[in-house]
Amino acid sequence: MTPEAQNGAQREYTARRDARAEHRAQMERREATISTLRLVVFVLGLVVVFVAWREAISAVWLLAPAAGFVALVFAHERASRRAARARRATAHYEVGLRRLDGTWPGTGVVRTDLAPDDHPYAADLDLFGRGSVFERLCLARTGAGVRTLADWLLAPAAVETLRARHEAVEELRNRVDLRESLAMAGAALEAEIDPDFLSEWGEQPPGVAPSKLGLARALAWGMALANVGAAVGWASGLSGFVLLATLVATWVAMRPFAEFAKHVMAGVERPRRELEVIAAVLRELETQSFTAPRLVALRAALNHGSSSAAVSIERLGRRVAWLEAKRSEIFAPVAFALMWSLHFGVAVDRWRCEHGPKIRSWFTALGELEALASLAGYAYERPDDTFPSYVEGPPQIEGERVGHPLLAADACVCNVVSLGQARQALVISGSNMSGKSTYLRTVGVAIVLAQAGAPVFAEHLRLSPLRVAATLRVQDSLQGGASRFFAEIKRLRCVMDVAEEGPGLFFLLDEILHGTNSHDRRIGAEAVVAKLLSKGAIGLVTTHDLALAQAAESMPAVVDNVHFSDTLVDGELVFDYQLKQGVVQTSNALDLMRAVGLDV
Repeated sequence: MTPEAQNGAQREYTARRDARAEHRAQMERREATISTLRLVVFVLGLVVVFVAWREAISAVWLLAPAAGFVALVFAHERASRRAARARRATAHYEVGLRRLDGTWPGTGVVRTDLAPDDHPYAADLDLFGRGSVFERLCLARTGAGVRTLADWLLAPAAVETLRARHEAVEELRNRVDLRESLAMAGAALEAEIDPDFLSEWGEQPPGVAPSKLGLARALAWGMALANVGAAVGWASGLSGFVLLATLVATWVAMRPFAEFAKHVMAGVERPRRELEVIAAVLRELETQSFTAPRLVALRAALNHGSSSAAVSIERLGRRVAWLEAKRSEIFAPVAFALMWSLHFGVAVDRWRCEHGPKIRSWFTALGELEALASLAGYAYERPDDTFPSYVEGPPQIEGERVGHPLLAADACVCNVVSLGQARQALVISGSNMSGKSTYLRTVGVAIVLAQAGAPVFAEHLRLSPLRVAATLRVQDSLQGGASRFFAEIKRLRCVMDVAEEGPGLFFLLDEILHGTNSHDRRIGAEAVVAKLLSKGAIGLVTTHDLALAQAAESMPAVVDNVHFSDTLVDGELVFDYQLKQGVVQTSNALDLMRAVGLDV
Protein backbone atom coordinates (compact mmCIF):
# COMPACT_ATOMS: atom_id res chain seq x y z
CA MET A 1 0.00 0.00 0.00
CA THR A 2 1.37 3.41 -0.90
CA PRO A 3 1.76 5.95 1.94
CA GLU A 4 -0.62 8.33 0.12
CA ALA A 5 -3.38 5.72 0.00
CA GLN A 6 -2.95 4.74 3.62
CA ASN A 7 -2.82 8.35 4.76
CA GLY A 8 -6.27 9.00 3.27
CA ALA A 9 -7.93 6.45 5.54
CA GLN A 10 -5.67 7.43 8.41
CA ARG A 11 -6.64 11.09 8.15
CA GLU A 12 -10.34 10.21 8.01
CA TYR A 13 -10.15 7.88 11.00
CA THR A 14 -8.04 10.33 13.01
CA ALA A 15 -10.46 13.20 12.37
CA ARG A 16 -13.44 11.06 13.31
CA ARG A 17 -11.75 9.67 16.41
CA ASP A 18 -10.86 13.17 17.62
CA ALA A 19 -14.40 14.41 16.97
CA ARG A 20 -15.93 11.48 18.85
CA ALA A 21 -13.45 11.93 21.70
CA GLU A 22 -14.38 15.62 21.98
CA HIS A 23 -18.07 14.71 22.02
CA ARG A 24 -17.36 12.06 24.65
CA ALA A 25 -15.60 14.64 26.84
CA GLN A 26 -18.57 17.00 26.49
CA MET A 27 -21.01 14.27 27.43
CA GLU A 28 -18.89 13.17 30.38
CA ARG A 29 -18.73 16.77 31.63
CA ARG A 30 -22.49 17.09 31.21
CA GLU A 31 -22.97 13.77 32.98
CA ALA A 32 -20.83 14.96 35.90
CA THR A 33 -22.67 18.30 36.06
CA ILE A 34 -26.07 16.63 36.08
CA SER A 35 -24.88 14.21 38.75
CA THR A 36 -23.82 17.14 40.92
CA LEU A 37 -27.12 18.94 40.34
CA ARG A 38 -29.00 15.77 41.21
CA LEU A 39 -27.16 15.59 44.53
CA VAL A 40 -27.90 19.26 45.22
CA VAL A 41 -31.60 18.78 44.46
CA PHE A 42 -31.68 15.70 46.67
CA VAL A 43 -30.15 17.63 49.58
CA LEU A 44 -32.58 20.49 48.90
CA GLY A 45 -35.43 17.98 49.07
CA LEU A 46 -34.21 16.79 52.47
CA VAL A 47 -34.18 20.39 53.66
CA VAL A 48 -37.76 20.88 52.41
CA VAL A 49 -38.81 17.66 54.18
CA PHE A 50 -37.28 18.90 57.42
CA VAL A 51 -38.87 22.33 57.15
CA ALA A 52 -42.24 20.84 56.21
CA TRP A 53 -41.98 18.40 59.14
CA ARG A 54 -41.52 21.43 61.39
CA GLU A 55 -44.71 22.75 59.77
CA ALA A 56 -42.94 25.89 58.64
CA ILE A 57 -44.09 25.33 55.05
CA SER A 58 -46.65 23.21 53.28
CA ALA A 59 -45.65 19.68 52.21
CA VAL A 60 -46.75 20.68 48.70
CA TRP A 61 -43.33 22.33 48.34
CA LEU A 62 -41.87 18.81 48.14
CA LEU A 63 -43.27 18.45 44.63
CA ALA A 64 -40.70 20.88 43.19
CA PRO A 65 -37.50 19.06 44.30
CA ALA A 66 -39.15 15.70 43.61
CA ALA A 67 -40.02 16.68 40.04
CA GLY A 68 -36.58 18.21 39.55
CA PHE A 69 -34.86 15.09 40.86
CA VAL A 70 -36.85 12.81 38.53
CA ALA A 71 -36.09 15.07 35.56
CA LEU A 72 -32.38 15.03 36.41
CA VAL A 73 -32.41 11.22 36.69
CA PHE A 74 -33.70 10.96 33.11
CA ALA A 75 -31.28 13.65 31.90
CA HIS A 76 -28.37 11.84 33.56
CA GLU A 77 -29.37 8.56 31.95
CA ARG A 78 -29.56 10.23 28.52
CA ALA A 79 -26.16 11.90 28.94
CA SER A 80 -24.69 8.62 30.19
CA ARG A 81 -25.93 6.76 27.11
CA ARG A 82 -24.52 9.43 24.80
CA ALA A 83 -21.17 9.37 26.58
CA ALA A 84 -21.04 5.57 26.33
CA ARG A 85 -21.87 5.71 22.64
CA ALA A 86 -19.16 8.33 22.08
CA ARG A 87 -16.68 6.12 23.93
CA ARG A 88 -17.58 3.17 21.70
CA ALA A 89 -17.24 5.34 18.59
CA THR A 90 -13.84 6.58 19.74
CA ALA A 91 -12.72 3.00 20.37
CA HIS A 92 -14.06 1.97 16.93
CA TYR A 93 -11.77 4.43 15.16
CA GLU A 94 -8.84 3.72 17.47
CA VAL A 95 -9.06 0.06 16.41
CA GLY A 96 -9.31 1.20 12.79
CA LEU A 97 -6.11 3.19 13.18
CA ARG A 98 -4.41 0.16 14.69
CA ARG A 99 -5.39 -1.84 11.63
CA LEU A 100 -3.65 0.77 9.53
CA ASP A 101 -0.44 0.89 11.56
CA GLY A 102 -0.20 -2.90 11.93
CA THR A 103 -0.79 -3.15 15.70
CA TRP A 104 -4.30 -4.64 15.33
CA PRO A 105 -3.76 -8.31 16.40
CA GLY A 106 -6.00 -9.05 19.39
CA THR A 107 -8.32 -6.08 18.81
CA GLY A 108 -10.82 -7.76 16.48
CA VAL A 109 -12.86 -10.96 16.30
CA VAL A 110 -10.48 -13.67 17.48
CA ARG A 111 -12.09 -17.04 16.80
CA THR A 112 -10.52 -20.48 16.43
CA ASP A 113 -13.72 -22.54 16.21
CA LEU A 114 -14.94 -21.44 12.79
CA ALA A 115 -13.21 -24.10 10.69
CA PRO A 116 -13.23 -27.89 11.10
CA ASP A 117 -9.95 -29.46 12.20
CA ASP A 118 -9.60 -31.33 8.91
CA HIS A 119 -10.17 -28.31 6.67
CA PRO A 120 -7.77 -28.47 3.69
CA TYR A 121 -6.18 -25.03 4.19
CA ALA A 122 -7.65 -22.96 7.06
CA ALA A 123 -4.92 -23.71 9.63
CA ASP A 124 -2.14 -23.74 7.02
CA LEU A 125 -2.94 -20.20 5.89
CA ASP A 126 -3.63 -18.81 9.40
CA LEU A 127 -7.17 -17.86 8.49
CA PHE A 128 -8.49 -17.80 12.08
CA GLY A 129 -7.23 -16.90 15.53
CA ARG A 130 -5.20 -13.99 16.86
CA GLY A 131 -3.43 -12.01 14.15
CA SER A 132 -5.26 -13.96 11.44
CA VAL A 133 -6.69 -13.08 8.06
CA PHE A 134 -10.20 -13.32 9.52
CA GLU A 135 -9.44 -10.98 12.42
CA ARG A 136 -8.05 -8.44 9.96
CA LEU A 137 -11.16 -8.64 7.78
CA CYS A 138 -14.07 -9.06 10.17
CA LEU A 139 -16.16 -6.06 11.24
CA ALA A 140 -19.35 -8.10 11.80
CA ARG A 141 -21.28 -7.53 15.02
CA THR A 142 -23.58 -10.56 14.96
CA GLY A 143 -23.01 -14.30 14.83
CA ALA A 144 -24.68 -14.38 11.42
CA GLY A 145 -22.13 -11.97 9.96
CA VAL A 146 -19.18 -13.74 11.60
CA ARG A 147 -20.33 -17.13 10.32
CA THR A 148 -21.04 -15.86 6.80
CA LEU A 149 -17.65 -14.22 6.40
CA ALA A 150 -15.93 -17.34 7.74
CA ASP A 151 -17.85 -19.51 5.27
CA TRP A 152 -16.74 -17.27 2.40
CA LEU A 153 -13.11 -17.84 3.38
CA LEU A 154 -13.59 -21.59 3.80
CA ALA A 155 -15.07 -22.33 0.37
CA PRO A 156 -14.79 -20.62 -3.04
CA ALA A 157 -17.84 -18.94 -4.52
CA ALA A 158 -19.08 -19.11 -8.10
CA VAL A 159 -17.65 -16.51 -10.47
CA GLU A 160 -20.98 -14.71 -10.95
CA THR A 161 -21.41 -14.52 -7.18
CA LEU A 162 -17.93 -13.03 -6.82
CA ARG A 163 -18.62 -10.37 -9.43
CA ALA A 164 -21.82 -9.43 -7.62
CA ARG A 165 -19.86 -9.16 -4.36
CA HIS A 166 -17.28 -6.90 -6.03
CA GLU A 167 -20.02 -4.55 -7.15
CA ALA A 168 -21.55 -4.50 -3.67
CA VAL A 169 -18.19 -3.93 -1.96
CA GLU A 170 -17.41 -1.05 -4.30
CA GLU A 171 -20.69 0.62 -3.37
CA LEU A 172 -20.10 0.11 0.36
CA ARG A 173 -16.39 0.97 0.30
CA ASN A 174 -16.71 4.67 1.20
CA ARG A 175 -19.69 4.33 3.58
CA VAL A 176 -17.68 4.98 6.73
CA ASP A 177 -20.80 6.24 8.55
CA LEU A 178 -22.60 2.96 7.92
CA ARG A 179 -19.76 0.90 9.37
CA GLU A 180 -19.64 3.16 12.41
CA SER A 181 -23.40 2.79 12.93
CA LEU A 182 -23.18 -1.00 12.65
CA ALA A 183 -20.35 -1.03 15.18
CA MET A 184 -22.39 1.10 17.57
CA ALA A 185 -25.45 -1.10 17.16
CA GLY A 186 -23.62 -4.23 18.23
CA ALA A 187 -20.89 -2.89 20.49
CA ALA A 188 -22.77 -3.57 23.73
CA LEU A 189 -23.23 -7.26 22.94
CA GLU A 190 -20.96 -9.47 25.07
CA ALA A 191 -22.23 -12.91 24.08
CA GLU A 192 -22.31 -14.03 20.48
CA ILE A 193 -25.67 -14.19 18.80
CA ASP A 194 -26.36 -17.74 17.69
CA PRO A 195 -28.38 -17.57 14.47
CA ASP A 196 -28.98 -21.32 14.40
CA PHE A 197 -30.52 -21.29 17.89
CA LEU A 198 -32.91 -18.45 17.04
CA SER A 199 -33.78 -19.95 13.66
CA GLU A 200 -34.57 -23.35 15.18
CA TRP A 201 -36.60 -21.67 17.92
CA GLY A 202 -38.61 -19.81 15.29
CA GLU A 203 -39.32 -23.00 13.33
CA GLN A 204 -40.74 -24.98 16.25
CA PRO A 205 -44.44 -25.95 16.12
CA PRO A 206 -46.98 -23.86 18.09
CA GLY A 207 -46.79 -24.28 21.86
CA VAL A 208 -50.59 -24.15 22.08
CA ALA A 209 -52.69 -25.95 19.51
CA PRO A 210 -54.66 -23.48 17.33
CA SER A 211 -57.92 -25.06 18.56
CA LYS A 212 -56.97 -24.17 22.15
CA LEU A 213 -55.57 -20.73 21.45
CA GLY A 214 -58.94 -18.98 21.71
CA LEU A 215 -59.68 -20.83 24.96
CA ALA A 216 -56.32 -19.82 26.43
CA ARG A 217 -56.83 -16.16 25.62
CA ALA A 218 -60.42 -16.12 26.90
CA LEU A 219 -59.35 -17.89 30.08
CA ALA A 220 -56.48 -15.46 30.67
CA TRP A 221 -58.71 -12.40 30.25
CA GLY A 222 -61.60 -13.90 32.21
CA MET A 223 -59.55 -14.88 35.26
CA ALA A 224 -57.61 -11.60 35.21
CA LEU A 225 -60.85 -9.59 35.21
CA ALA A 226 -62.32 -11.81 37.93
CA ASN A 227 -59.29 -11.27 40.18
CA VAL A 228 -59.31 -7.52 39.57
CA GLY A 229 -63.03 -7.35 40.35
CA ALA A 230 -62.60 -9.44 43.51
CA ALA A 231 -59.70 -7.26 44.64
CA VAL A 232 -61.72 -4.07 44.10
CA GLY A 233 -64.62 -5.60 46.01
CA TRP A 234 -62.36 -6.60 48.89
CA ALA A 235 -60.92 -3.08 48.99
CA SER A 236 -64.52 -1.76 49.10
CA GLY A 237 -65.31 -3.81 52.19
CA LEU A 238 -66.59 -7.08 50.71
CA SER A 239 -65.43 -10.44 52.00
CA GLY A 240 -61.90 -11.51 51.10
CA PHE A 241 -63.10 -15.07 50.50
CA VAL A 242 -64.25 -14.05 47.04
CA LEU A 243 -60.71 -12.92 46.13
CA LEU A 244 -59.28 -16.09 47.66
CA ALA A 245 -61.68 -18.20 45.62
CA THR A 246 -60.77 -16.47 42.34
CA LEU A 247 -57.07 -16.85 43.08
CA VAL A 248 -57.51 -20.57 43.72
CA ALA A 249 -59.52 -20.81 40.50
CA THR A 250 -56.69 -19.00 38.70
CA TRP A 251 -54.17 -21.56 39.97
CA VAL A 252 -56.40 -24.43 38.84
CA ALA A 253 -57.02 -22.81 35.42
CA MET A 254 -53.31 -22.21 34.89
CA ARG A 255 -52.32 -25.83 35.57
CA PRO A 256 -52.99 -27.14 32.04
CA PHE A 257 -50.92 -24.27 30.59
CA ALA A 258 -48.07 -24.32 33.13
CA GLU A 259 -45.80 -26.42 30.90
CA PHE A 260 -46.53 -24.16 27.94
CA ALA A 261 -45.61 -21.02 29.91
CA LYS A 262 -42.43 -22.67 31.18
CA HIS A 263 -41.50 -23.73 27.64
CA VAL A 264 -42.01 -20.20 26.27
CA MET A 265 -39.91 -18.67 29.05
CA ALA A 266 -37.09 -21.14 28.43
CA GLY A 267 -37.20 -20.45 24.70
CA VAL A 268 -36.89 -16.67 24.94
CA GLU A 269 -34.58 -16.42 27.95
CA ARG A 270 -31.42 -16.78 25.88
CA PRO A 271 -32.23 -14.56 22.86
CA ARG A 272 -33.86 -11.63 24.69
CA ARG A 273 -30.77 -9.43 24.94
CA GLU A 274 -29.54 -10.55 21.54
CA LEU A 275 -32.81 -9.57 19.87
CA GLU A 276 -32.23 -5.94 20.82
CA VAL A 277 -28.87 -5.91 19.05
CA ILE A 278 -30.20 -7.73 15.99
CA ALA A 279 -33.05 -5.23 15.70
CA ALA A 280 -30.62 -2.30 15.96
CA VAL A 281 -28.33 -3.72 13.27
CA LEU A 282 -31.28 -4.53 11.01
CA ARG A 283 -32.76 -1.09 11.56
CA GLU A 284 -29.52 0.52 10.43
CA LEU A 285 -29.31 -1.66 7.32
CA GLU A 286 -32.96 -1.13 6.42
CA THR A 287 -32.53 2.66 6.37
CA GLN A 288 -29.87 2.46 3.66
CA SER A 289 -30.51 2.89 -0.06
CA PHE A 290 -28.50 0.76 -2.47
CA THR A 291 -28.01 0.47 -6.21
CA ALA A 292 -25.89 -2.69 -6.50
CA PRO A 293 -28.29 -5.54 -7.41
CA ARG A 294 -27.09 -7.84 -4.64
CA LEU A 295 -27.48 -5.14 -1.99
CA VAL A 296 -30.94 -4.26 -3.29
CA ALA A 297 -31.98 -7.92 -3.09
CA LEU A 298 -30.65 -8.32 0.46
CA ARG A 299 -32.37 -5.15 1.66
CA ALA A 300 -35.62 -6.38 0.10
CA ALA A 301 -35.27 -9.65 2.00
CA LEU A 302 -35.28 -7.66 5.25
CA ASN A 303 -38.39 -5.69 4.28
CA HIS A 304 -40.50 -8.48 2.83
CA GLY A 305 -44.15 -8.51 3.82
CA SER A 306 -46.27 -6.13 5.85
CA SER A 307 -43.51 -5.16 8.29
CA SER A 308 -39.73 -5.09 8.23
CA ALA A 309 -37.49 -7.54 10.04
CA ALA A 310 -36.36 -4.81 12.46
CA VAL A 311 -39.92 -3.78 13.36
CA SER A 312 -40.98 -7.39 13.82
CA ILE A 313 -38.02 -8.24 16.06
CA GLU A 314 -38.49 -5.05 18.09
CA ARG A 315 -42.11 -6.10 18.63
CA LEU A 316 -40.98 -9.51 19.84
CA GLY A 317 -38.41 -7.89 22.12
CA ARG A 318 -41.13 -5.82 23.81
CA ARG A 319 -43.32 -8.89 24.35
CA VAL A 320 -40.41 -10.81 25.82
CA ALA A 321 -39.58 -7.90 28.13
CA TRP A 322 -43.18 -7.80 29.35
CA LEU A 323 -43.17 -11.55 29.84
CA GLU A 324 -40.00 -11.42 31.93
CA ALA A 325 -41.51 -8.75 34.20
CA LYS A 326 -43.08 -11.60 36.17
CA ARG A 327 -39.61 -12.46 37.50
CA SER A 328 -39.78 -9.43 39.81
CA GLU A 329 -40.49 -10.56 43.36
CA ILE A 330 -42.60 -7.45 43.92
CA PHE A 331 -44.65 -7.87 40.76
CA ALA A 332 -44.90 -11.69 40.90
CA PRO A 333 -48.14 -11.81 42.98
CA VAL A 334 -49.83 -9.32 40.66
CA ALA A 335 -48.54 -11.24 37.62
CA PHE A 336 -50.06 -14.44 39.00
CA ALA A 337 -53.43 -12.79 39.56
CA LEU A 338 -53.45 -11.35 36.03
CA MET A 339 -52.32 -14.66 34.46
CA TRP A 340 -49.41 -12.68 33.07
CA SER A 341 -47.46 -15.72 31.87
CA LEU A 342 -50.37 -16.97 29.79
CA HIS A 343 -51.17 -13.55 28.33
CA PHE A 344 -47.66 -12.81 27.09
CA GLY A 345 -46.70 -16.43 26.54
CA VAL A 346 -49.52 -16.63 24.00
CA ALA A 347 -48.41 -13.30 22.50
CA VAL A 348 -44.81 -14.52 22.09
CA ASP A 349 -45.98 -17.85 20.66
CA ARG A 350 -48.27 -16.11 18.18
CA TRP A 351 -45.35 -13.95 17.04
CA ARG A 352 -43.20 -17.04 16.61
CA CYS A 353 -45.85 -18.81 14.55
CA GLU A 354 -46.26 -15.76 12.30
CA HIS A 355 -42.65 -14.63 11.91
CA GLY A 356 -40.52 -17.55 13.14
CA PRO A 357 -40.10 -19.22 9.74
CA LYS A 358 -38.66 -15.95 8.39
CA ILE A 359 -35.86 -15.73 10.98
CA ARG A 360 -33.48 -17.96 9.04
CA SER A 361 -33.86 -15.90 5.86
CA TRP A 362 -33.43 -12.69 7.89
CA PHE A 363 -30.20 -14.01 9.33
CA THR A 364 -29.01 -15.09 5.89
CA ALA A 365 -29.52 -11.58 4.52
CA LEU A 366 -28.10 -9.95 7.67
CA GLY A 367 -25.02 -12.18 7.61
CA GLU A 368 -24.30 -11.44 3.97
CA LEU A 369 -24.74 -7.69 4.44
CA GLU A 370 -22.36 -7.69 7.40
CA ALA A 371 -19.83 -9.80 5.51
CA LEU A 372 -19.98 -7.39 2.57
CA ALA A 373 -19.55 -4.46 4.95
CA SER A 374 -16.43 -6.16 6.36
CA LEU A 375 -14.93 -6.59 2.90
CA ALA A 376 -15.85 -2.98 2.11
CA GLY A 377 -14.04 -1.75 5.22
CA TYR A 378 -10.99 -3.78 4.22
CA ALA A 379 -11.13 -2.34 0.69
CA TYR A 380 -11.43 1.20 2.08
CA GLU A 381 -8.40 0.76 4.31
CA ARG A 382 -6.35 -0.84 1.49
CA PRO A 383 -7.24 1.23 -1.59
CA ASP A 384 -4.18 0.03 -3.53
CA ASP A 385 -5.36 -3.58 -3.40
CA THR A 386 -7.09 -4.74 -6.57
CA PHE A 387 -10.07 -6.88 -7.37
CA PRO A 388 -9.01 -10.03 -9.22
CA SER A 389 -10.36 -11.05 -12.59
CA TYR A 390 -11.74 -14.50 -13.30
CA VAL A 391 -11.42 -16.78 -16.30
CA GLU A 392 -13.07 -20.04 -17.19
CA GLY A 393 -11.24 -23.09 -18.45
CA PRO A 394 -8.40 -25.23 -17.12
CA PRO A 395 -6.73 -24.36 -13.78
CA GLN A 396 -4.55 -21.26 -13.99
CA ILE A 397 -3.34 -18.27 -12.01
CA GLU A 398 -1.39 -15.22 -13.13
CA GLY A 399 -0.33 -12.55 -10.66
CA GLU A 400 2.04 -9.57 -10.63
CA ARG A 401 3.54 -8.11 -7.46
CA VAL A 402 1.58 -10.37 -5.15
CA GLY A 403 2.14 -9.75 -1.42
CA HIS A 404 0.84 -11.01 1.91
CA PRO A 405 -1.82 -8.64 3.33
CA LEU A 406 -0.80 -9.25 6.96
CA LEU A 407 2.78 -8.09 6.42
CA ALA A 408 3.65 -4.42 6.85
CA ALA A 409 3.78 -2.66 3.50
CA ASP A 410 7.36 -1.46 4.02
CA ALA A 411 8.50 -4.99 4.96
CA CYS A 412 6.59 -6.99 2.37
CA VAL A 413 8.45 -8.15 -0.74
CA CYS A 414 6.08 -8.91 -3.61
CA ASN A 415 6.60 -11.65 -6.16
CA VAL A 416 4.99 -13.04 -9.29
CA VAL A 417 2.99 -16.22 -9.64
CA SER A 418 2.27 -17.86 -12.97
CA LEU A 419 0.88 -21.37 -13.28
CA GLY A 420 -1.34 -23.08 -15.82
CA GLN A 421 -1.25 -25.81 -18.41
CA ALA A 422 2.18 -24.87 -19.71
CA ARG A 423 3.71 -24.77 -16.24
CA GLN A 424 1.64 -26.69 -13.67
CA ALA A 425 3.98 -26.68 -10.67
CA LEU A 426 6.98 -24.95 -9.16
CA VAL A 427 9.52 -26.78 -6.99
CA ILE A 428 10.88 -24.05 -4.73
CA SER A 429 14.27 -24.62 -3.14
CA GLY A 430 16.07 -22.31 -0.77
CA SER A 431 17.85 -21.99 2.50
CA ASN A 432 16.30 -21.54 5.92
CA MET A 433 14.32 -18.34 6.50
CA SER A 434 14.64 -17.35 2.83
CA GLY A 435 10.88 -16.94 2.32
CA LYS A 436 9.67 -20.23 0.84
CA SER A 437 6.81 -20.85 3.29
CA THR A 438 5.81 -17.18 3.27
CA TYR A 439 5.55 -17.30 -0.51
CA LEU A 440 3.23 -20.33 -0.30
CA ARG A 441 1.05 -18.55 2.26
CA THR A 442 1.06 -15.37 0.18
CA VAL A 443 -0.24 -17.14 -2.91
CA GLY A 444 -2.69 -19.25 -0.89
CA VAL A 445 -4.18 -16.24 0.93
CA ALA A 446 -4.46 -14.33 -2.37
CA ILE A 447 -6.49 -17.19 -3.87
CA VAL A 448 -8.71 -17.48 -0.78
CA LEU A 449 -9.42 -13.73 -0.68
CA ALA A 450 -10.00 -13.64 -4.44
CA GLN A 451 -12.56 -16.43 -4.19
CA ALA A 452 -14.28 -14.84 -1.19
CA GLY A 453 -14.92 -11.58 -3.05
CA ALA A 454 -12.25 -9.43 -1.37
CA PRO A 455 -9.58 -7.29 -3.02
CA VAL A 456 -6.09 -8.81 -3.04
CA PHE A 457 -2.62 -7.42 -2.36
CA ALA A 458 -1.41 -7.53 -5.95
CA GLU A 459 -0.84 -5.26 -8.91
CA HIS A 460 -2.83 -7.74 -10.97
CA LEU A 461 -4.33 -11.18 -10.31
CA ARG A 462 -6.23 -13.39 -12.73
CA LEU A 463 -7.33 -16.91 -11.90
CA SER A 464 -9.74 -19.69 -12.76
CA PRO A 465 -11.92 -21.34 -10.10
CA LEU A 466 -9.52 -23.19 -7.76
CA ARG A 467 -9.80 -25.47 -4.74
CA VAL A 468 -6.92 -24.97 -2.29
CA ALA A 469 -5.31 -27.75 -0.23
CA ALA A 470 -2.11 -27.36 1.79
CA THR A 471 0.39 -29.08 4.08
CA LEU A 472 2.10 -26.03 5.58
CA ARG A 473 1.22 -26.71 9.20
CA VAL A 474 1.65 -30.42 9.85
CA GLN A 475 2.20 -31.40 13.49
CA ASP A 476 2.80 -34.66 15.25
CA SER A 477 0.38 -35.82 17.94
CA LEU A 478 1.60 -37.12 21.28
CA GLN A 479 -1.93 -38.03 22.36
CA GLY A 480 -2.75 -39.69 19.04
CA GLY A 481 0.58 -41.49 18.85
CA ALA A 482 1.25 -40.05 15.37
CA SER A 483 4.71 -39.02 14.23
CA ARG A 484 5.17 -35.95 12.06
CA PHE A 485 5.78 -38.16 9.05
CA PHE A 486 2.58 -40.12 9.61
CA ALA A 487 0.64 -36.87 10.19
CA GLU A 488 2.04 -35.52 6.92
CA ILE A 489 1.18 -38.52 4.80
CA LYS A 490 -2.36 -38.44 6.20
CA ARG A 491 -2.51 -34.80 5.20
CA LEU A 492 -1.19 -35.66 1.75
CA ARG A 493 -3.96 -38.22 1.48
CA CYS A 494 -6.47 -35.41 2.10
CA VAL A 495 -4.82 -33.30 -0.61
CA MET A 496 -5.07 -36.24 -2.97
CA ASP A 497 -8.74 -36.69 -2.12
CA VAL A 498 -9.39 -33.08 -3.15
CA ALA A 499 -7.52 -33.73 -6.40
CA GLU A 500 -9.75 -36.75 -7.06
CA GLU A 501 -12.73 -34.39 -7.24
CA GLY A 502 -11.47 -33.25 -10.65
CA PRO A 503 -9.27 -30.53 -12.17
CA GLY A 504 -9.02 -27.28 -10.25
CA LEU A 505 -6.88 -28.19 -7.22
CA PHE A 506 -4.20 -25.69 -6.20
CA PHE A 507 -1.80 -27.50 -3.86
CA LEU A 508 0.69 -25.96 -1.43
CA LEU A 509 3.17 -28.57 -0.20
CA ASP A 510 5.75 -27.24 2.27
CA GLU A 511 8.92 -29.32 2.87
CA ILE A 512 7.20 -32.36 1.43
CA LEU A 513 7.98 -35.64 3.27
CA HIS A 514 10.40 -33.83 5.54
CA GLY A 515 10.11 -36.55 8.17
CA THR A 516 11.88 -39.31 6.27
CA ASN A 517 15.26 -39.97 4.65
CA SER A 518 16.42 -38.30 1.45
CA HIS A 519 16.09 -41.42 -0.72
CA ASP A 520 12.49 -42.16 0.27
CA ARG A 521 11.64 -38.47 0.23
CA ARG A 522 12.72 -38.08 -3.37
CA ILE A 523 10.85 -41.14 -4.61
CA GLY A 524 7.71 -40.40 -2.58
CA ALA A 525 7.64 -36.70 -3.44
CA GLU A 526 8.06 -37.36 -7.15
CA ALA A 527 5.19 -39.85 -7.05
CA VAL A 528 2.88 -37.48 -5.13
CA VAL A 529 3.55 -34.51 -7.39
CA ALA A 530 3.23 -36.59 -10.57
CA LYS A 531 -0.10 -37.98 -9.37
CA LEU A 532 -1.44 -34.52 -8.56
CA LEU A 533 -0.39 -33.19 -11.95
CA SER A 534 -2.06 -36.12 -13.69
CA LYS A 535 -5.32 -35.08 -12.01
CA GLY A 536 -5.11 -31.61 -13.54
CA ALA A 537 -3.84 -29.88 -10.39
CA ILE A 538 -1.44 -26.95 -10.25
CA GLY A 539 0.58 -25.79 -7.28
CA LEU A 540 3.76 -25.09 -5.34
CA VAL A 541 6.21 -27.43 -3.58
CA THR A 542 9.03 -26.28 -1.30
CA THR A 543 12.05 -28.31 -0.28
CA HIS A 544 15.39 -28.07 1.51
CA ASP A 545 16.51 -31.21 -0.28
CA LEU A 546 18.49 -30.35 -3.41
CA ALA A 547 18.07 -33.92 -4.62
CA LEU A 548 14.33 -33.34 -4.85
CA ALA A 549 14.86 -30.01 -6.60
CA GLN A 550 17.15 -31.69 -9.12
CA ALA A 551 14.61 -34.48 -9.55
CA ALA A 552 12.16 -31.90 -10.90
CA GLU A 553 14.31 -31.85 -14.03
CA SER A 554 13.30 -35.46 -14.67
CA MET A 555 9.63 -34.73 -14.13
CA PRO A 556 7.35 -33.62 -16.93
CA ALA A 557 8.14 -30.33 -18.65
CA VAL A 558 5.25 -28.73 -16.77
CA VAL A 559 7.36 -28.63 -13.56
CA ASP A 560 9.85 -25.81 -13.11
CA ASN A 561 12.58 -25.07 -10.54
CA VAL A 562 12.71 -21.73 -8.75
CA HIS A 563 14.42 -20.67 -5.55
CA PHE A 564 14.98 -18.09 -2.84
CA SER A 565 18.54 -17.28 -1.82
CA ASP A 566 20.59 -15.37 0.72
CA THR A 567 24.03 -13.77 0.91
CA LEU A 568 26.53 -13.48 3.75
CA VAL A 569 27.49 -9.83 4.34
CA ASP A 570 29.97 -9.02 7.12
CA GLY A 571 29.10 -12.23 8.92
CA GLU A 572 25.35 -11.64 8.70
CA LEU A 573 22.85 -13.35 6.43
CA VAL A 574 20.90 -11.03 4.16
CA PHE A 575 17.68 -12.16 2.45
CA ASP A 576 16.09 -10.41 -0.50
CA TYR A 577 12.97 -12.68 -0.60
CA GLN A 578 12.86 -12.48 -4.40
CA LEU A 579 11.84 -15.53 -6.40
CA LYS A 580 14.52 -16.57 -8.90
CA GLN A 581 14.77 -19.20 -11.60
CA GLY A 582 16.66 -22.46 -11.11
CA VAL A 583 17.80 -24.54 -8.12
CA VAL A 584 19.37 -22.79 -5.14
CA GLN A 585 23.16 -23.17 -5.02
CA THR A 586 23.80 -22.19 -1.39
CA SER A 587 22.88 -23.37 2.09
CA ASN A 588 22.85 -21.31 5.27
CA ALA A 589 22.29 -23.95 7.96
CA LEU A 590 25.88 -23.89 9.25
CA ASP A 591 26.01 -20.10 9.10
CA LEU A 592 22.81 -19.84 11.16
CA MET A 593 24.19 -22.31 13.72
CA ARG A 594 27.37 -20.27 14.07
CA ALA A 595 25.32 -17.06 14.34
CA VAL A 596 23.66 -18.33 17.54
CA GLY A 597 27.00 -19.44 19.02
CA LEU A 598 27.13 -23.14 18.11
CA ASP A 599 30.68 -24.30 17.41
CA VAL A 600 30.39 -26.19 14.12
